[in-house]
Amino acid sequence: MPDYAEQRFNMVACQVLASGVTDERILAAMRKVERERFVPALKRSVAYAEAAVEVVARRYLMDPRTFALTLNAAGIYAGDKVLDVGCATGYSTAVLSELAKRVIGLEQDADLVRIASEIIQGLNLTNIAIVQGSLAGGFKAEAPYNVIFVNGSIEIVPQPLLAQLAHGGRLVAAVGTQTRARATVYLNENGRIGHRATFEAAAPALAGFRQPVGFVF
Repeated sequence: MPDYAEQRFNMVACQVLASGVTDERILAAMRKVERERFVPALKRSVAYAEAAVEVVARRYLMDPRTFALTLNAAGIYAGDKVLDVGCATGYSTAVLSELAKRVIGLEQDADLVRIASEIIQGLNLTNIAIVQGSLAGGFKAEAPYNVIFVNGSIEIVPQPLLAQLAHGGRLVAAVGTQTRARATVYLNENGRIGHRATFEAAAPALAGFRQPVGFVF
């Protein structure tokens, strides 16, 4: 039987720490949350590999290195409320719940909402809610958020998501294409949104965030 605890320890040591993430809260959360629970049984052998894991067609868990670096860029505090956009089966939501006071996992696919809800309930994580809705539209019912965490690469950041940031709130996402993107932090300061690019992030594309095609005359 695979020793997933050892694989988790090695993932943090060889992928997360080696990438420069030294925040002990992030390291502890990723050592604790059992990533294998959030992938299909036939893919558990690659749950801790240095690659994104497809959990359903065209939906992925980000690779551990990119995920950890993105968490680090978000600067999550213990009292924060977080919107986890495109939470898939709920792995990112579970890790975020170790770092923040409350996490809303947002999914638009009903099957993924069901899967994530069942896993989270089985882990007895009480500071999480899994909700269904448009990823690009966010979840207004619990806004504003201190952090909006986007799982995957997106071509544009929709205004409805930025509008759900609290004062001082951060939205973090890999902005660009699946093969060429940079993790970018958007900061709300008194209603003005600034941004800064951080590291190069090769993350699977998240549907619903395409750059509109211009008119051709």
